[in-house]
Amino acid sequence: MSDESDNRPDLKVALVAAEEWSVLSRAELRLCGLSRSGVSTRVRRGQLHRLHQGVYAVGHKNVPLEGKFLAAVKACGPGAVLSHYAAAALWEMLDWDARHPEVSVKDTTPRVHEGIRVHRTRFLEASDVARHRGVPVTSAPRTALDLCSQLPDRPARRRVRKAISLGCVSVRQLLQIDDSQARRPGARRLRKIIASGAVPTRTELEDVVLDVILAAGLGRPDVNVPMVLDGHRVIPDFRWPDRKLIVEADSRTWHDNKLAREDDAERQALLEAHGEHVVRVTWEQAVSNPTQTIRRLRSAAGIQA
Repeated sequence: MSDESDNRPDLKVALVAAEEWSVLSRAELRLCGLSRSGVSTRVRRGQLHRLHQGVYAVGHKNVPLEGKFLAAVKACGPGAVLSHYAAAALWEMLDWDARHPEVSVKDTTPRVHEGIRVHRTRFLEASDVARHRGVPVTSAPRTALDLCSQLPDRPARRRVRKAISLGCVSVRQLLQIDDSQARRPGARRLRKIIASGAVPTRTELEDVVLDVILAAGLGRPDVNVPMVLDGHRVIPDFRWPDRKLIVEADSRTWHDNKLAREDDAERQALLEAHGEHVVRVTWEQAVSNPTQTIRRLRSAAGIQA
């Protein structure tokens, strides 16, 4: 025989909240058995904390980022999905900067939601929607397309390349959405990024160095492809196997300490012992002196000026 106390509304609220980043809408609270006055009472007692109109955090208001995103989606009603910059943060294409979260709704009715930037669109098909980390969100390909409508060329290219590197989207998927939504904002920029080579780099510096490499006319290198030399696994940043040429992007974040420099030296010695020519490029060289860096790379590759 079941314990009748299992039917208490507060217990149901806690159980549901555990699956929803501690964020519930008023409708969900009602389904748990709370009346309108019951909700108001728990708000006064500090058991529920209002995040948006009709959306509450259960127990405390310090919800994680996923909870904040989910609260914004729930505030905009059924069918709403996290989108644009916020969706890109959820997919880890970029870092979140605490702006108002963006939500897309397949609707043309103008409504205002305080603290939320709402995008109303006629173009939000089932294939454009996913659920990631418990949050309804635009799919990774659709997110990339939307980002391309907001960001300039270089930042957009960086985010698309990062998405490919993370494995949340493939070039084939990007081509498909660009073809199916060719007239939407961002499609032209996305098409340009794909045509230029959406190579999956791991860091912003690698992305900048790759652009310098392409400008130098060296051809498209292997990017982050592992090698095994004398039993050691080595992953060069950029490599041309036919030229036995490697370019390493040296970031201060990862290379500016004694142990890192020693590792770099051992790794370079191993590569050179196997006939590889290693060229190192820093952020300053790639950004402040791209012309000089291009000359270095062309010289290393044996390309005449």
